[in-house]
Amino acid sequence: MDFSGWEKLSLLDYDHHVASSLFVAGCNFRCPYCHNKTLVINPNSAPIISWDEIYNFFKKRKGMIEGICISGGEPTLMTDLMEKISLLKELGYQIKLDTNGSNPKILKEVVKKKLIDYVAMDIKNCPKRYKETIGIKQFSLAGVQESISFLRTNPIDYEFRTTIMEEFHDEEAIREIGEWIHGAPRYFLQRYIDNENCIVGGFHPVSKEKAMHYQGILKDFIREVSLRGYD
Repeated sequence: MDFSGWEKLSLLDYDHHVASSLFVAGCNFRCPYCHNKTLVINPNSAPIISWDEIYNFFKKRKGMIEGICISGGEPTLMTDLMEKISLLKELGYQIKLDTNGSNPKILKEVVKKKLIDYVAMDIKNCPKRYKETIGIKQFSLAGVQESISFLRTNPIDYEFRTTIMEEFHDEEAIREIGEWIHGAPRYFLQRYIDNENCIVGGFHPVSKEKAMHYQGILKDFIREVSLRGYD
């Protein structure tokens, strides 16, 4: 697996940081609403960005860029992820990891080795609706549950987040998610945007009014609940 996508300047992917985002090709989920179809469905045909190009870019931009977001696809499936993050960390950058939480072993390692500074973990849905939401009929939640339990011990600054759609999320599901991640420091409800890069697409975003209603429900379980993309 390689880095196959790169947004050299982003003000959205790492809150409160001027950042650059790297995207890994390949994922073990098939979320139908995913915006990175080319990276997920056909990772072997995705472009490969030279590591030397990436490293030299960040080496020259210390002081101009503050953080690096490692996203995907699913970054924890990358065999040399820790080696590459370590090199970027040595340059002095703040590192954020986006993950679906299915690989708790790697998540725990990068946290314990202090290779990252922030984790954004997707909570795709309540447990009973997880399989349909990630597009995988046979899936064990054990890894996701282990990652949730690990992060809730507060070993690192982190957030949970869910991209919400009318087709997958309702009041019952939102309440069950709140019960599941009870006590988390922060949780974001993200607005779904349909476009041609989605694996399937054609879904419908939750209205701001309904998202605010969900926000109120979740505040019974989580200290900070915010809406993202509902400006």
